[in-house]
Amino acid sequence: MSNPEGLRALEEQRLGPVLRRREQMQPTTTDQRLLDTEGDSQWVHTDPWRVMRIQSEFVEGFGALAELPSAISVFGSARTPVGTPEYEIGVRLGRALVGAGFAVITGGGPGAMEAANRGAREAKGISVGLGIELPFEQGINPHVDIGVNFRYFFVRKTMFVKYAQGFVVLPGGLGTLDELFEALTLVQTRKVTRFPIVLFGTGYWSGLVDWLRDTVVAQGKASERDLLLFHVTDDVEEAVALVTKETGR
Repeated sequence: MSNPEGLRALEEQRLGPVLRRREQMQPTTTDQRLLDTEGDSQWVHTDPWRVMRIQSEFVEGFGALAELPSAISVFGSARTPVGTPEYEIGVRLGRALVGAGFAVITGGGPGAMEAANRGAREAKGISVGLGIELPFEQGINPHVDIGVNFRYFFVRKTMFVKYAQGFVVLPGGLGTLDELFEALTLVQTRKVTRFPIVLFGTGYWSGLVDWLRDTVVAQGKASERDLLLFHVTDDVEEAVALVTKETGR
């Protein structure tokens, strides 16, 4: 006796919401392919999989930082030696920011970042470190209470801005400059509002400020008012007062 339903099963295949018939049918099921450990592993290096990793980094970052109180991101060189005057300024700055009611966010590394985290921890405030996966990175410093390590710079930079009310920028190298100009661009283009940016160390930053004024602005590549997007100081208390005033606290 014939079995029309059995014949139909040979000619039709349902894979989730997808219907396949005749030569478009697949020899295995979705579960079978998922559980097949002998399959090709190249998929973990494809762009669609990277998109999922990027998404997971945003989710982890948002989840870890969503309940932070008002915070200030502090940037600076990983090469600042412990015990130097520059390092001690970072410690004092971390303490003073906590005293003003802020959590302190850094890149989580050594040097100036460690100094600011140390000051925040010693003042019994919230010390946050947002690390980055690098071939030469030394890991999250021991003074961080909440640490998140990222694969992607652009995800990490989003967290620095989204969960901070301002930046204080200590002397630093290319990474510090990258973070500084990212912030300046976001404020200039009004992607963020009421976002104070303080450059600490007039001796270190004066050459950059002169170049911006005498070359970039002078040649019409930026506006004179763009020089008002940041402040320069050598005083910890003034730096804290500037971010406090501009954030409306």
